[in-house]
Amino acid sequence: MNPGPYFFERGEEIVAQRPTVSGFGRLKEAWNTAIGHSPSRFAIGVFTLLILLFTLLFSLPIASASGTVTPLADALFTAVSVICVTGLSTVDMSTHWSAAGNVFVYVGVQIGAVGVLTLASILGMIISRKLGLRAKLIAAGDTNPMRMHHGPVAEGQAIRLGEIGSLLLTVATSLIVIEGAVALLLFPRMLIDGVDPGTAAWQSFYYSAMAFTNTGFTPNAAGLGSFSNDYFFLGILAVGVFLGALGFPVIFALRKNLFHPRKLPLHAKLTIVTTLILVVAGAIVFTVLEFDNRKTLGGMNAGDTAFQSFFLSVMTRSGGFNAIEIGDLNGSSKLVASMLMFIGGGSASTAGGIKVTTLAVLFLAAWAEAKGNPDMEAFGRRIPQDVVRVALSVVFWGAAIVAIATIILIQMTKDPLENVLFDVVSAFGTVGLSTGLTETLDDPGKYVLAVTMLLGRVGTVTLAAAVAASTSSKLYRRPEERPIVG
Repeated sequence: MNPGPYFFERGEEIVAQRPTVSGFGRLKEAWNTAIGHSPSRFAIGVFTLLILLFTLLFSLPIASASGTVTPLADALFTAVSVICVTGLSTVDMSTHWSAAGNVFVYVGVQIGAVGVLTLASILGMIISRKLGLRAKLIAAGDTNPMRMHHGPVAEGQAIRLGEIGSLLLTVATSLIVIEGAVALLLFPRMLIDGVDPGTAAWQSFYYSAMAFTNTGFTPNAAGLGSFSNDYFFLGILAVGVFLGALGFPVIFALRKNLFHPRKLPLHAKLTIVTTLILVVAGAIVFTVLEFDNRKTLGGMNAGDTAFQSFFLSVMTRSGGFNAIEIGDLNGSSKLVASMLMFIGGGSASTAGGIKVTTLAVLFLAAWAEAKGNPDMEAFGRRIPQDVVRVALSVVFWGAAIVAIATIILIQMTKDPLENVLFDVVSAFGTVGLSTGLTETLDDPGKYVLAVTMLLGRVGTVTLAAAVAASTSSKLYRRPEERPIVG
């Protein structure tokens, strides 16, 4: 225990003096003051340190296939894209990195997918075989940002505090089981497609990791072009992406109540229903907008068109894989894809965006207002009004981040709005699809897009909680007056 201040007498003057603190002690004290006492600030701090670490790793000569040092802007951009499980790249991921570089990518996306605090809690549970209260609170904040925003929350939310240990076990097992299953299904298919056994072995695990983590990097030069007509291969990737985008709380709920869907918590029901609606609606819209585009779906039969539309709909929500060239899409399709990417996947998932539950809550609020109902209700449950406030703030700050980054990059590149907006939303939603703009950016543009990826992955709720540090309380309320809205 650190000794407190001690006093000595100098004449008639009493002087308080603290013991001398070393440089490391000052650094530790500054860390605890700025970050250590806030889980949200701690998460952002650890994310930043991980990005710096992986920037160093990607800068090493052993990480590149040529044995040379990767420029700082490209190393930093790759590190952010890997840790934020985005999938955008400024270098050719299939040829630029060596075996060591690909290992760094593989390990980095696994860390970024499960979340820094969740991974730390899992490791602590494995080492000590128990989970303390502080570790539970940290893990709970990582799997449910509402806890960090409001502090203690009602146990009726997605995961009860007493179930955090089981949730962490589900995170670890789902990561291993789902990625392993996807890899085992992809391996023989790649052999059938003519890939040699050695390459098929490591690429199947690489693809499975990029699918479940919703990253979208491809290890071969042709990307998915080699498998564009292999619907079994593409279908397995789509399933991996879909499961990863649902979120660990939903997977946990499904594991407990798979054969009793009525017992699923509200969060799981909203996530699953909204996700399915978005996938189907996106596929229908892409079919309508692209059926006459000879560069995309125009030359396909009905079956191929339906599959490619569904595949594109799944991937634009967070997956990042593309079987057709994004740059060949019509401008209207790019706008729809940007909307899907902005929404993203489920909360506490490997996907980004504002999250599907945010969209669901805003829709329910608008529906309740249209019906004149004072309460928002879904699946026999009432949703508190403070959830709407959080949802509105998430959308507002997300839109603000996208707008600012888009304006800056348009000014830098002078490229068309539809292309710049698409790549910016892809970065914010940690999707990884690109019109081709990202790989042509100069260094300042790369830094702008890297910051956008980080903000999108950390999450607007976490950022707000990090700035606020705690929920403030007021002992008084000012007089009410209603402005005119609408």
